[in-house]
Amino acid sequence: MELPAIVRHLFAAKQAKGLSFADLEKILNRNEVWIAAVLYRQAATSEDEAKLLVEALGLDPGYIDLLMEYPSKGLGPIVPTDPFIYRFYEIIQVYGFPLKSVIQEKFGDGIMSAIDFTMNVDKEVDPKGDPHSEGLCQRVKLTMSGKFLSYKKW
Repeated sequence: MELPAIVRHLFAAKQAKGLSFADLEKILNRNEVWIAAVLYRQAATSEDEAKLLVEALGLDPGYIDLLMEYPSKGLGPIVPTDPFIYRFYEIIQVYGFPLKSVIQEKFGDGIMSAIDFTMNVDKEVDPKGDPHSEGLCQRVKLTMSGKFLSYKKW
């Protein structure tokens, strides 16, 4: 998937400054996953957030307005081919209906909001290790929290 020029430029500026998403989290006082979504143009900033980000990345002030624009969200109508992103697509293909059933059994007929939503990424050491490599096996721990929205009857 070809990324838009603005996304490539934002990431080039981040790399040139040697900043991590955790560094930007401290500067903007926002979650690192949300900040990554901003850089990928999947989320919009406030004016104050845009100013902080532009200053941190050493960008031209013209980027402030661009970062505040409401983005078009999503990957598009195609199946993702990037292996990392495809794994999440695969997880939803395999576990989407089971998750839906379990969530609706616990909460009722509705959905989890992707608007009133947070996600955190953490590292964990796998206590079982990894027989395919030397050293400790690391695991990715995602914690997602979304508001439950009941379907309305009318």
